[in-house]
Amino acid sequence: MGRKGLFLVLFLLSALSIFIGVKDLMIHALLYGDSQQWLIVATTRLPRTISLILAGATMSICGLIMQHLTQNRFVSPTTAGTMDSARLGILLVMLFLPSASTAVRTLAAFIFAFLGTMVFLGLSRLLPTKDPIFLPLLGVMFGNVVGSLATFFAYQFQLIQNMSSWLQGNFSLVTKGSYELLYLTIPLFFIIYYFAYFFTVVGLGEDVAVNLGINYSLVQTLGIGLVSAASSLVLIMVGTVPFLGVIVPNIISLTYGDHIKQTIWITALYGSLFLLICDIISRIVIAPYEVPVSLIVGIIGSLIFIYLLVRRNRA
Repeated sequence: MGRKGLFLVLFLLSALSIFIGVKDLMIHALLYGDSQQWLIVATTRLPRTISLILAGATMSICGLIMQHLTQNRFVSPTTAGTMDSARLGILLVMLFLPSASTAVRTLAAFIFAFLGTMVFLGLSRLLPTKDPIFLPLLGVMFGNVVGSLATFFAYQFQLIQNMSSWLQGNFSLVTKGSYELLYLTIPLFFIIYYFAYFFTVVGLGEDVAVNLGINYSLVQTLGIGLVSAASSLVLIMVGTVPFLGVIVPNIISLTYGDHIKQTIWITALYGSLFLLICDIISRIVIAPYEVPVSLIVGIIGSLIFIYLLVRRNRA
């Protein structure tokens, strides 16, 4: 499907997302300027749809960059300890600075996500094998250790209920005034696009990067910083969305190749489409109630992930 077709599908799914909900929206009422109907659109439906588009694109691009930086197809912020480290940072801020603003919590999440990911990269260099499956396994184990530490503190200080909201991606509480930080992911997209060539070369290995005059360590650190910042924004606003950063970049790579500058926007589009579809399913499967979108993403994503693993072993 061409880009125009993808944008058309994105527009149609966005419109469908706006009209699905507990309260029915009527097109004729909106056309005649019904204030109550427009209030619902402006305060809940449109913010939710925008946040789905931005979060889906962000996590997919973060996965794409992480996979190039680590030269591993199964690494993403959710399998490298990035999100778990960010949660620990948020929890510590809630313990020691309970009245801290969202900006302070986001900064703490970014710092811990960055440090946690750098620790993961350091641990990855100690692996005796080049089997690509071991690296994400290491990341999951490292993330579980960090997550267990966060859970321990959460239980000790009775914050487990607050922490649970970061464990599951949930867009049901997104309203006007509570999601706007996600707009900061847009300039991050352009920064990542600007450095896309360098990330692509780094993905070819340290020797190739050095031979082409690129500072391998500096570019890798920059990429981890951008991924940490973007992932922290998504975590603060809507929680964790599993598998998205793994499966979408892999699907794009199979179809469009590995050059980041040529695939970054198509990756963002597919990520947004995938998350929109999962969110729509989460709202209609037990309507008028809904399940967390992370549950739907986890089910569909795990099936695709298994397929990718099987396909790799057969290849």
